[in-house]
Amino acid sequence: MKQIIALLVFILLLGAGCQNKKEVTTTSSIEVYADSLFQASVDSSQIAGGALLVFQNGETLLKKSYGYSSLELTVPMPEDGQFEIGSVTKQFTAAAILKLVEANKLSLEDDFTDYLPFDTKGRKITINNLLNHTSGIPSYTEIRGFWDLSIQQHPRDSLVRLVEQKDFLFEPNEALIYNNSAYFFLGLIIEKVTEQSYEEFLKQEFFEPLGMNNTNYCSTSKVVKNKVYGYNYSPNGLQQKPYLNHTWPYAAGSLCSTTEDLLIWMRALHTGKVLTEPLYQTMIGPDQLNDGTTVSYAKGLVNFSNFGYKAIAHGGGIHGFLSDTRYFPEEDLYIICLINTTGPRGGGFFAEEITWKLLDKKEYEPVELDGDFMDIQGTYKGAVRGSFQTLEVKSIPNAITVQSLGEEEIDTLKVYVGNNTWMDGNSKIIIENDEYRVDDTYNYYILKKESK
Repeated sequence: MKQIIALLVFILLLGAGCQNKKEVTTTSSIEVYADSLFQASVDSSQIAGGALLVFQNGETLLKKSYGYSSLELTVPMPEDGQFEIGSVTKQFTAAAILKLVEANKLSLEDDFTDYLPFDTKGRKITINNLLNHTSGIPSYTEIRGFWDLSIQQHPRDSLVRLVEQKDFLFEPNEALIYNNSAYFFLGLIIEKVTEQSYEEFLKQEFFEPLGMNNTNYCSTSKVVKNKVYGYNYSPNGLQQKPYLNHTWPYAAGSLCSTTEDLLIWMRALHTGKVLTEPLYQTMIGPDQLNDGTTVSYAKGLVNFSNFGYKAIAHGGGIHGFLSDTRYFPEEDLYIICLINTTGPRGGGFFAEEITWKLLDKKEYEPVELDGDFMDIQGTYKGAVRGSFQTLEVKSIPNAITVQSLGEEEIDTLKVYVGNNTWMDGNSKIIIENDEYRVDDTYNYYILKKESK
């Protein structure tokens, strides 16, 4: 009897010891920091909610949801909430095209009009040009007439014909301006070549083989478990997002997913489980413009130096949602952030804050100006995303100022790194040879100096 009592006491003490071990588990510093960022943003009604996943060296450092998936019903964000991911869709579209290249069903150098009727006014535009935004075709989201179309149901060809009527922004491969039309066209090419819908092909090639069970083409009518509502920020409080028919974001931005599924995708993509090594390098390797300039945009991904760290990334924005996915290959670090609010604090804001909590940010070191730069003064004009821009550039003692035509604000280029080059964050500005060049990772603008 005494032996039985002793055994029971031992079991109780062992259980108490295990319980104590659980109780002393501490919250990581990265979680405390993320909690404070999100709580402040939810409390101030800058966001309704969001989800964050941080993964490094095979270990989940943080996976957490914040705020609300429905403000109307006061429903907390579920652990695996499904968000609209906007332009993060583009990397799936690019990978699908490369799968077709792998199967010898098309070539990156093919003229895209071999698959999709479109009047290029005599220009040859390759599938590669579509993938890296160097076609010169205007983006439909920058065309005023699109927004009337965006709430209606029409054949997709309606959008192709709308874009076809507009002037080119630049000659093919002369510059790089982010272009949703290009990825819309790529979706149509995928369907033409495969004789499947865009959604079916992605499901067959990626979602099902990888076990991405919570990723699909977004719908405004289907009931989807854990689907998150979207909102827009306003000074008067959060508002419901406006309606957008998902006929139109399409292969440029119509996928819905979770942080967990996106981690599955990113790890598979960057560890050779999606594409062969040569095609993977093609996907992440930025091309060159006609003049030999290497850009930062590759194929559905940007590949650039983020304050000293190699980063392969892409963000997304669509009515009510802002997303950010980034991978640091040398640190084996993945950060994914999905926000169900369009406003000042999107996925990129939180992902950036978490990045520099984990890594030591290497600021660009300025050097002294090595000239008076009087020859670069003048007016520069050219196409930028959504418009044509006119800049007035002036050389003042120890600085260069830049002012957009029609605006009162005057910017000063402060971080000079030599060779007529300034840094503005990670954006590079080069002013020489009567050109004002801006590499802002997602675009490469070239503004020409007006002759006097």
